[in-house]
Amino acid sequence: MAPCVPLLAVRGSEGTALLCGPPQCEQHPAFQRDPRVSKTLTFSRDGTLFGWCNGQSVSVVRSSDGSVVSTFDLPKTTLLEFSPLGSILVTWQPYTKTQDSPQGEANLQLWDVQSGQLLKALYQKKVDSWCPSWSEDEKISVRSVNNELHFYENNDYNSIANKLHMQKVSDFALSPGGQPSKVAVYVPGSKGAPSFVRLYQYPVLGGPTAALANKSFFKADKVSLQWNRKASAVLVTASTEVDQTGASYYGEQTLHYLAVNGETAVVQLAKNGPIYDVAWSPSSTEFCVVYGFMPAKATVYNLKCDPVFDFGTGPRNAAYYSPQGHILVLAGFGNLQGQMEVWDMKKYKQVSKPQAPDATYFSWCPDGEHVVTATCSPRLRVSNGYKIWHYTGSVLHKWDAAAGSELWEVRWQPFPEGSFPERPIKYQAAPSGLGSTQAPPTQAYRPPALRHLPATASAKLHEEEPPQDLRRGPAGEKSLSKAALKNQRKREAKKAAKQEGKPEPEPEPEPVSTPVSNSQLETSSGDPETDKKIKNLKKKLKAIEELKEQQASGKVLQKNQLEKMQKEEQLLKELQQLQIGQ
Repeated sequence: MAPCVPLLAVRGSEGTALLCGPPQCEQHPAFQRDPRVSKTLTFSRDGTLFGWCNGQSVSVVRSSDGSVVSTFDLPKTTLLEFSPLGSILVTWQPYTKTQDSPQGEANLQLWDVQSGQLLKALYQKKVDSWCPSWSEDEKISVRSVNNELHFYENNDYNSIANKLHMQKVSDFALSPGGQPSKVAVYVPGSKGAPSFVRLYQYPVLGGPTAALANKSFFKADKVSLQWNRKASAVLVTASTEVDQTGASYYGEQTLHYLAVNGETAVVQLAKNGPIYDVAWSPSSTEFCVVYGFMPAKATVYNLKCDPVFDFGTGPRNAAYYSPQGHILVLAGFGNLQGQMEVWDMKKYKQVSKPQAPDATYFSWCPDGEHVVTATCSPRLRVSNGYKIWHYTGSVLHKWDAAAGSELWEVRWQPFPEGSFPERPIKYQAAPSGLGSTQAPPTQAYRPPALRHLPATASAKLHEEEPPQDLRRGPAGEKSLSKAALKNQRKREAKKAAKQEGKPEPEPEPEPVSTPVSNSQLETSSGDPETDKKIKNLKKKLKAIEELKEQQASGKVLQKNQLEKMQKEEQLLKELQQLQIGQ
């Protein structure tokens, strides 16, 4: 059982507040709302501590009872972060120079949370990668300094324990979890040389064979590095600022996979266009990619980078796994209309399809049952507010900012892994006084003069593709048609016979398929018109057989091809009637 209900921190022009989580979402009884304008807020990794800066000081309190742990006189602080065990508070303020200090003041400070003492003051001019990265047990931390990585051990920042010497390290990501710690490093290409990402295991950082894995590629101005939870693999999204082909306004993106065992691959995407989002499943065994020109595709891949399930196309640009990994939400925020698709990831079945118009933020509650969507400034300065949903589509709580007020941030209180066990998925909407906002079916525009007439099929601007299950069967084989499976067995028998030096097995006589048999092809009805119809029907049935084999081999079919396959039974009946009438 979970220790308590997760809290929701809310920051806006009316101050900072802590709310008890769903379904009530009432004010925390032990935390009095701070009416002063807050610049930033954060929780510790386990959620036991809460910190914020109100423009006068930085305060740290216990989330359970609101008791003050420590206070720091740091009015200019704009960013806060706790170390994984909550022992260190990191504060950052913009780097400035004055006449008294031409070199500027050390603007990155590390504080002991319990005693309030300053442990170390460092210079960090850029806001990118401002905070040091820690291993889960805080035995190792790393930060980027002048394009090289400095490693510290046991939170001793007075001496650098190790360095990664490499030309111009542009980005890095430390693996989650405990020891042994691994680090992914990105070095951009220059003078015709490719960019590359390498994986290292601390403390082995030097030498030609030190890297666990290496992947080089062109067309990369920047990258995004994402470790899975088990720290066994990294996904690298490489992007360019400008698409040289002119096909995309968003530049060009490619997705690469690196595993700590040395395996690397390029993830093959089934549609051209931008990569909007990449998300690891908490199980670390699969990941979801949202990609392609609108309407975008979404596909789940396994660790071999083979597609497992294709969600088809739709108005989406983001993917969010629940903390337990049993539910996936595909959403279209920003310049899209806020449609959300909630999927059961064990049955690959859609649970609900709610809509949150104008939403700029989405986050799962740690309990895996609820989500929050919010419209925040400065991304959108009108209709600010937030909603708490159940994943079945019901709105449980709603708050709208008053006229002239703004909402800047909402954030769930995190909990240690395993605090909330996975619950059975429900398909019936949870009870709510606010109802649900299921996305209405979209209809093509019809001029007023034609609205009294019956609707007719019209050409669509984009062909929608339905979901497709691409999983392999229980024996590890993809679901093949009978003919494809038979041919595969023949090839395997032939290969085995060749290896053993035995004579090849004689081919089995091919069974004659009724609809496309050779005897029927030769049979003439005496009526040229009937023969022509029979010939056309057999041609269509043969094309359907070929489509079946393509689908069985893992190829993603277009909508018109799937519709053609659905007509097989009808074509067989027509053929049978024509043959009976001969």
